[in-house]
Amino acid sequence: MGVHRMWGELKMEKDSSFKLLLVLFWGVFVGCGLCLENEDSDTAVYIVTLKQAPISHFYSELRVKGHHHHHHSKNQGSGNFSRLDKPSNISHKHGHHASSISRMHDSLLRKIFRGEKYLKLHSYHYLINGFAVLVTPQQAFKLASRREVSNVILDFSVRTATTHTPQFLGLPLGAWAQEGGFETAGEGIVIGLIDTGIDPTHPSFSDNTPERHYPVPEHFSGICEVTRDFPSGSCNRKLVGARHFAASAITRGIFNATQDYASPFDGDGHGTHTASIAAGNHGIPVVVAGHHFGYASGMAPRSHVAVYKALYKSFGGFAADVVAAIDQAAQDGVDIINLSITPNRRPPGVATFFNPIDMALLSAVKAGIFVVQAAGNTGPSPKSISSFSPWIFTVGASTHDRVYGNSIVLGNNITIRGVGLAPGTDSMYTLVMAIHALNDTAANDMYVGECQDASSFNQTLVQGNLLVCSYSVRFVLGLSTIKQALETAKNLSAAGVVFYLDPFVIGFQINPTPMRLPGIIIPSANDSEILLQYYNSSLDQDEVTKKIIRFGAVACISGGLKANFSLSAPKVMFYSARGPDPEDSFLDDADILKPNLVAPGNSIWAAWSSGGMESVEFEGEDFAMMSGTSMAAPHIAGLAALIKQKFPSLSPAAIGSALSTTASLYDNNGGPILAQRAYANPDSNQSPATPFDMGSGFVNATAALDPGLIFDTSYSDYMSFLCGINGSAPVVLNYTGESCGASTMNGTELNLPSITISKLNQSKTVQRTLINIAGNETYAVGWSAPYGVSINVTPARFFIASGQQQVLNFVFNATKNNTAPSYGRIGLFGNQGHVINIPLSVIVKISYNTTNS
Repeated sequence: MGVHRMWGELKMEKDSSFKLLLVLFWGVFVGCGLCLENEDSDTAVYIVTLKQAPISHFYSELRVKGHHHHHHSKNQGSGNFSRLDKPSNISHKHGHHASSISRMHDSLLRKIFRGEKYLKLHSYHYLINGFAVLVTPQQAFKLASRREVSNVILDFSVRTATTHTPQFLGLPLGAWAQEGGFETAGEGIVIGLIDTGIDPTHPSFSDNTPERHYPVPEHFSGICEVTRDFPSGSCNRKLVGARHFAASAITRGIFNATQDYASPFDGDGHGTHTASIAAGNHGIPVVVAGHHFGYASGMAPRSHVAVYKALYKSFGGFAADVVAAIDQAAQDGVDIINLSITPNRRPPGVATFFNPIDMALLSAVKAGIFVVQAAGNTGPSPKSISSFSPWIFTVGASTHDRVYGNSIVLGNNITIRGVGLAPGTDSMYTLVMAIHALNDTAANDMYVGECQDASSFNQTLVQGNLLVCSYSVRFVLGLSTIKQALETAKNLSAAGVVFYLDPFVIGFQINPTPMRLPGIIIPSANDSEILLQYYNSSLDQDEVTKKIIRFGAVACISGGLKANFSLSAPKVMFYSARGPDPEDSFLDDADILKPNLVAPGNSIWAAWSSGGMESVEFEGEDFAMMSGTSMAAPHIAGLAALIKQKFPSLSPAAIGSALSTTASLYDNNGGPILAQRAYANPDSNQSPATPFDMGSGFVNATAALDPGLIFDTSYSDYMSFLCGINGSAPVVLNYTGESCGASTMNGTELNLPSITISKLNQSKTVQRTLINIAGNETYAVGWSAPYGVSINVTPARFFIASGQQQVLNFVFNATKNNTAPSYGRIGLFGNQGHVINIPLSVIVKISYNTTNS
């Protein structure tokens, strides 16, 4: 059988001590975050790769030739459809190979462990050939010393990291119009989301479009699991696949079935939210807390969604389960993978790129899948990026131009801005502080001012007045909730609620919160102080008993239900992780630009799961407003679907190039895009964004569908890059089963749509090759050089015919000695209107003249 062709001909009997170095490395590195709660406390989950090739190596030829069709009847009606409801143990495409590989894994484990206890969790067979297994360190050593085994790595943990954004991105008149309107935008493309699952009952994922034919794409062969909370019929022609992966989590004894659901159902909310940003249906009304906020649409409203749940509400997730999800998504034939997750720690070893998730994604890219990952919410410090590899498209988060804000006008005519998706009051009302309205039975509780319990208060003092409550760290931790305080106010017949910030809540961004009553949260400690001073100075107190005679402070709340569109946007959010890209755990910088791009990630309205608990303010709602790089990534996954629909033959790198070279550098006021630089008061700590903040810039959806020229990079280029890393040859062989040949390249030689030089020692020549996917055009080259660097580009002008290639040579010379990063740009300006933007970043510069003059 072809699958059993061993890579043994290479006769590379690698030194098992090298494989074990990796084991020890991960062990030390991940430390006790992974210690297990079971009785054999020294067992752990290891991800094991075998030398033999995985299935996709034998199928990649078929995929290319288009023999990727499956002969099951496609039911075009909207009735229940049996194909998707097949139980997951029925074999389908590649099934017999998969089960034979799985049996081979079992017999190898039996042979190695001869009656010892072990537990196999996953067999990986499509992108990588290997398995995840629960064993002791001694057994891991046994595995690593076997000839068949190439790699043994300790499992590690990962974490998770829109309504108006289609308008802000210009989709209705731009990208959607080019694809024939929203009715067809993204048609035929399947987006695979590796996340917390999905709520299949949400209208954003209904396939009820009687007026249009909506077949499941021929090239997709995924299935839907059927369980009690994900019943038969949950999937349809929109939601075409759904599975969950939790074996690694379950073995650790931290899986909570009541919260986490052993099914694709979303018990968190995050997965439903990201799926609807990428491909939610068009025109779904957003109604939250009884208020109407407009209509939601995904970026590619006609694309299909396949969900691979590997993240869970109560603990996040583990690499072993994520790799299983990636492997399955690729085998099912998704076109795009969206990962709104990042590792909790920087991977150790020869290079950050060599970790099981990035390497599984490299195989996915080899299979033609475009891979999008959130940059991480670990900003704003340099090198905080959590997505490393050049084959992954890494997305940071920016604001967009819609903000919800409300304000409160005090009786002394001071206006304070706040947040709250809440109605306003029609006139001035008396302010009564919760701690001044206690009844005799109120417990002497230091948190009573958070208004969590109506029975503590005297209703006659509160009714008809504005109740003033404190917002402390307990709200951030979920110990107190806005919802409960609103319940208290309602029970006491208050006219509304005002929350002032406890001075200890620093660096926490308060999201707009839906409220049925008039209300406001004052998100700044200084403004809260102003409110309290006015309140206290207006109190009439008995001089002897200090008893309050009269509450003198009054205020009027203006509503926060209407959005404002005046802000200068986009700007890079403080939490969005920043470059440069760390090449290894010694923090050497890679010659690779991260993030690749920024997209809207702040205050994004999108679908919410009926079981969604992640954001307690939105519990029980159909939509939620969330912020994070997790929200930015699926914007790009959806826009990539539009590009793939228009140019079906573009490689993953070419799709990334189209998004990058067309990105915008300016905000909607025409100034440079700004980046927030601090947690505290982010809007007063900002400066123009550099490529390490925003990559190539802010996504421009319309331009990305007509990029003119593209930079392409192949799987073999990525392999040559990995082989060029010092000491990497054994690791490359371990992960890919391929030996490093003579051809290696460094990061600057990869044909990326950016140039990043971590160390410019006097002079460097960089080459780029462009392909014209538009009509014939003549381009002029312009540039602005980074500080301390001079640039020469040849040719400075060129004509390029449709479908032709052009090589550009860039010579960089260091003119100053300097270790601070400096930035520039190269622009290619076509006479048919195409503009190609190439960001330049040079970190360390060493010029000729190094004498101590």
